[in-house]
Amino acid sequence: MWLHGFTQTKDSAHRFCTILAGTYELLTLDLPGHGESASISASLNETADLLADALPTEPFILGGYSMGARVALHFALRHRERLTRLVVLSATPGLRDEAERTRRRRQDDVLADRIDLIGVDAFLDEWLAQPMFASLPHDPEERAARSRDASGLSDSLRRSGTGTQSWLGGALTSLDLPTLIVAGANDHKFVGEAQLLDDTLPNATVTLIAHAGHAAHLERPVDVAELIRDVQPQ
Repeated sequence: MWLHGFTQTKDSAHRFCTILAGTYELLTLDLPGHGESASISASLNETADLLADALPTEPFILGGYSMGARVALHFALRHRERLTRLVVLSATPGLRDEAERTRRRRQDDVLADRIDLIGVDAFLDEWLAQPMFASLPHDPEERAARSRDASGLSDSLRRSGTGTQSWLGGALTSLDLPTLIVAGANDHKFVGEAQLLDDTLPNATVTLIAHAGHAAHLERPVDVAELIRDVQPQ
């Protein structure tokens, strides 16, 4: 099961997912606030429980990117018995300091208001113009797969943004699930987050993807997919 990032949908990362589907029975779905689930409003914990109700009962590998990776961490903590392995790309255990979380929630509220004000197309232009996405290749199909519902995206920021996430560091120390932590080598912030997760999780490995930034699976889909394809269930 692969979980997409913020503004993406189940149809995103088409090259990456196509490669993975050559090895695995790959499942994707739209997370709350996105795509066909745009009308669903849910916190990270609520999203994890919705997934538990929707996904197969037999154990599976769960992977996710950025927002999807944060959902995956919450799922693993709440439903460990459902998983054989965890794969997280550009993931964070959250913000340790409560004041910092409060600042981030305010920033996300401002960003959510911005979506409501200017609409999805203009917002996506601004969102993808950020330095963290500077190395993304031009891909009209990938742009067309982005979520189109302004109210859904703004609600996702308010309900499931990074500022809403509790610090998971303490809880993750007892998560024995085999975990592959992936980050783009040029995404310095999330290289640090990957190391923090590696220091926290008792059964984790970290791999950095050379010449890639935050969305490494879009920039170097073959490298990331082949890395994950080599992961075997336990």
